[in-house]
Amino acid sequence: MSGYLLSLAIWTPIVAGLVVLFTGSDRNAPLARGLALLGAVLGLLVTLPLYTGFDKATSAMQFVEQASWIAPFNINYHLGVDGISMPFVILNAFITILVVLAGWKVIEQRVAQYNAAFLIMSGLLNGIFCALDGVLFYVFFEASLIPLYLIIGMWGGPNRVYAAIKFFLYTLMGSLLFLIALIYLFFQSGGSFSIQDWHQLPLDLTTQIWLFLAFLVAFAVKVPMWPVHTWLPDAHVEAPTGGSVVLAAIALKLGAYGFLRFSLPIAPDASHELSGLMIGLSLIAVIYIGFVALVQADMKKLVAYSSIAHMGFVTLGFFMLNPLGVEGALVQMISHGFVSGAMFLCIGVLYDRMHSRQIADYGGVVNTMPKFAAFFMLFSMANAGLPATSGFVGEFMVILGAVEYNFWVAFAAATTMIVGAAYTLWMYKRVVFGAVANSHVAELEDINAREFFFLAILALCVLGMGLYPLPFTEVMHASVNDLLQHVAQSKLQ
Repeated sequence: MSGYLLSLAIWTPIVAGLVVLFTGSDRNAPLARGLALLGAVLGLLVTLPLYTGFDKATSAMQFVEQASWIAPFNINYHLGVDGISMPFVILNAFITILVVLAGWKVIEQRVAQYNAAFLIMSGLLNGIFCALDGVLFYVFFEASLIPLYLIIGMWGGPNRVYAAIKFFLYTLMGSLLFLIALIYLFFQSGGSFSIQDWHQLPLDLTTQIWLFLAFLVAFAVKVPMWPVHTWLPDAHVEAPTGGSVVLAAIALKLGAYGFLRFSLPIAPDASHELSGLMIGLSLIAVIYIGFVALVQADMKKLVAYSSIAHMGFVTLGFFMLNPLGVEGALVQMISHGFVSGAMFLCIGVLYDRMHSRQIADYGGVVNTMPKFAAFFMLFSMANAGLPATSGFVGEFMVILGAVEYNFWVAFAAATTMIVGAAYTLWMYKRVVFGAVANSHVAELEDINAREFFFLAILALCVLGMGLYPLPFTEVMHASVNDLLQHVAQSKLQ
């Protein structure tokens, strides 16, 4: 069974999603919800042995599976995980359970289709993190767009069609250049689509720069980096709560993961050459987008912009090319999965009751929803990077890495702590504190058992990672060091 763990991680949620889909009409909604939760739980259980059986001492790919797929073109069903990709498979499976719970009684129409879309997307996202074949990666990379496009377009807000099409076109256009780069690498490597073979290709600097730029267009849109970030606030605002959670917690990680799997190892000299550009774009995202978040009147838009700022921290960590920076960025990615997911779930809890995301419509929520206010406070503090929460660990490691790289880069990056605290806590203060000015707020009911459960689970994750990050960092060491060694060696040659 251990030989097929990655296939199980990919296909268990996809098969479960298809089963849920066949439950049909909304008359069977309770059955669809029950099967979706069962499928999501099974999807998490099959990924846990990836952590318990993981060898932390090696940087080699583990749990490798390989079978011929399209033989004439040497395309294989080739899977494997290392310390960089394995945590995201588990994070994705974990988030899927929360998403199913979040939509439990909230989604009343096309319930089976809604849950099936999330389960199928969960499997496709795992496929991206596990793929070691270029075409297999590309197929999963593109296929994951479809469920999210449907989720936004069918269950979203009033402008859902506009947001869904904008999201789809932005990401698809970037992927076309990515495909051209994959085909070029296929011919350069003598007919191999193996990503690991591509890592060893001796490419001249000009070629590497062109490849790097092709990868950059595809992955920058996914992160999203400034200035190709404008699809994200629209998508978040229109998406249902579950869609926002998956988009922030997992989908934004795909671009950052692509940099580590393609840009850095395949074009290491170009990565050194263009690291200044990447750091500059990252700092713009961290500082400028932080100020943009400060003026938002819509809670979802504010958290969406804060996600762009946090992901700017991630790309900043990667391209300083030191172990602290890269590991800090990876920790930030996992933490952001917990914290941004929790923030969107909290906003969803309020939206389910009031059907408004406008900050001005609230005030005094603590008077009627004290339990909710306590959870929201914890997640807001984590979003602002409070020590002892997961939000602090990654940011602190990246800032330490930045000090090692350049003091002024670190100084600029550290401003996110101030701006992040400003926009997050100002939103919290206006929504939760003060007198109850709105009669609808006076009628709010505190969180129920289902909502308490998923918020409590995320609170434990945020505090657990903040107080004891070792289980997350120790699996990364070998893989990160090997990657940076590969990049440095190429520079010396």
